[in-house]
Amino acid sequence: MPSAPELARRLGFWAVVSLVIGTIIGSGVFRVTAGIAREVDSVLGIAVVWILGGLITLCGTLALAELAAAWPDSGGILVYLREVYGRGTAFVFGWTMIVLAPASAGALALVFGEYFGTVVPLPPHGVQLIATAATIVVAAQSYVSTRGAGVLQTISAAAKVAAIAGLVLAAFAFGHLDGGALGPAAAPIATNWWGIGIALVPVAWAYNGLGDIVYVAGEVRDPGRILPRAFIAGTLAVVAIYLSANAAYLYVLPLSTIAASPLVAADVGLKVLGPAGGAIVAVMVMISTFGALNGLVLTQPRLFFAMARDAGVLPALTTVHPRYGTPHLMVVAYAAASLLCVWWRSFEQLTQAFVLGVWPFYALAAFGVLVARRTHPGVPRPYLTPGYPVVPLIFVVGVAWIVGSALVATPVLTLVSLGLSATGIPVYLWIRSRRRVQ
Repeated sequence: MPSAPELARRLGFWAVVSLVIGTIIGSGVFRVTAGIAREVDSVLGIAVVWILGGLITLCGTLALAELAAAWPDSGGILVYLREVYGRGTAFVFGWTMIVLAPASAGALALVFGEYFGTVVPLPPHGVQLIATAATIVVAAQSYVSTRGAGVLQTISAAAKVAAIAGLVLAAFAFGHLDGGALGPAAAPIATNWWGIGIALVPVAWAYNGLGDIVYVAGEVRDPGRILPRAFIAGTLAVVAIYLSANAAYLYVLPLSTIAASPLVAADVGLKVLGPAGGAIVAVMVMISTFGALNGLVLTQPRLFFAMARDAGVLPALTTVHPRYGTPHLMVVAYAAASLLCVWWRSFEQLTQAFVLGVWPFYALAAFGVLVARRTHPGVPRPYLTPGYPVVPLIFVVGVAWIVGSALVATPVLTLVSLGLSATGIPVYLWIRSRRRVQ
């Protein structure tokens, strides 16, 4: 029996760090602060939500890093769920990603198109056309070169961090504390602590890339050494960037303005830099979303590659390009599904459904660290989760809190998202029965 095709290991430490930063930081930091402010009603509440989100994400990243080092195969969480819980659980997760993962790329592409339209006037459907073009560009790069996509990710991540840093520095250099939520004249407002849980839902989107960055474990050089260090460094950098950006928002704008503005970064740019500020922020958001889109198109097709290879379905899509060494057909299929989302759904619809459908599987994988140490004691573990077992359990409890809060606040959307995952169960049973018949 021929061995399964393997992907070349070409990604180093800085490429993975930039992948963490570039994939996690996308549109969230520019879009979700208004919703958070409405839920918690105070500066303290906003800070608590972002810090909690960072803590939950860091705990999840530390846990997933152990699994990534133990099973450094392309497919990431799909591989961990398969090894720990079995093929059925892994298939249901993969099915969920097939249904919902392209939505995340479509959402980022739409934001890129929207902000492009603030700089260059667009015709009807111009936003979708620009989003389509951006998706095709990053897909073409991932098709021909994993290393090239890694280089592109490094460049875009550096530009993104520099752009956010520029906005933060401009806010504190040219803004006026007296007019912002942090100023002495700002009226103190009691925090709505009950709103913390539901406010973590949009924050989860802002930190969502923690699950995407492990998909390329099978293409990282020396994964046992590089993956844990890169994951931790990248995640801590993201937390610091998010807190700095929100501090800048609160320094310049009153809380009521932040709560009413879905594009709070643009408002900060306008107030601090004048009319040119809007264009500057638009370019900043374009850089950020393009980098995140590149990260998703680089990483997520590897999940589908591993799933198809594991389930024995669509064997034609599990081929590795003989020249480029990439899962080229999976990249094409993923890009096509993302373009369908670009033309058929809104940003808000795509992001909420994705978080509520996919994050429960992230928690299941993190809990798998505890299970795997009992059921797979002989697997080499070049990296062990610090603070075990508390760290994985913090992430599991945090995700349960997020999903539970969403179930109370938006039961229909939450149940629909969970229901889409559940549809993978009969599909798996059908495939299994079909194999028995054959």
